Amino acid sequence: MLNDVSCAQCGLSDLCIPHSLTDEEIIELDETVVRKKPMGRGATLYRQGDRFSSLYAVRSGAVKVYSTDQEGNEQVLAFYLPGEILAMDAIDSKMHASTAKVLETSAICEIPYGSVESLSRLIPNLQVHLYRLLSREIRMDQILQLLLAKNTAEERMSAFLMNLSVRYSQRRLSGTSFNLPMTRIDVANFLGLAVETVSRVLSRMQSRGIIKVKGRELMIVNKHALCDMAHLKDSDETSTY
Repeated sequence: MLNDVSCAQCGLSDLCIPHSLTDEEIIELDETVVRKKPMGRGATLYRQGDRFSSLYAVRSGAVKVYSTDQEGNEQVLAFYLPGEILAMDAIDSKMHASTAKVLETSAICEIPYGSVESLSRLIPNLQVHLYRLLSREIRMDQILQLLLAKNTAEERMSAFLMNLSVRYSQRRLSGTSFNLPMTRIDVANFLGLAVETVSRVLSRMQSRGIIKVKGRELMIVNKHALCDMAHLKDSDETSTY
């Protein structure tokens, strides 16, 4: 079973842990990881206002992170895919400023942050890797700002789909045929669009032969056209997104 796989055996380990760790250091890190049982859709990893104690790595499935205002309105902040680590934004305040909810059946690794700090003092390469993960988190925030700054709904949607495509490709999964784990309501919230607008844009893309959509299954048929719509260059797509 996936939750019994060690860090050394995990196919996503190159995304979560530094390449330079020795076998002994990987074993030390592995002993701190809590592998949760598969979590069903709608399960919560942590809630806004909870005290921070752990980082979480997605091994399979997907997680959305959102904040809630005083009126109870939700704002989707990010979607996390396999190989990505969440809750790093709470390291400074020691308090979660958002809620993390599972979008589909997912395998999650919980990494107690106290153990990470202790190991980082003993394993310098782990500390360097933590800095890189923090840098990646900052870059994701910058990408979101660029995404929402795009003028048209088509630009936002095409950039969002290209972002997912590149991230799936980096995980050795298909970057042209994948399921959308999030609902259209979540996508609309994330992109700052109406749900009806998201549906219309996807329909237009499909009628132009750029994508095929069936339920949550999505296939990118014409990647060049999708890049053009998002004002991206094929050669730059991985470095930009």
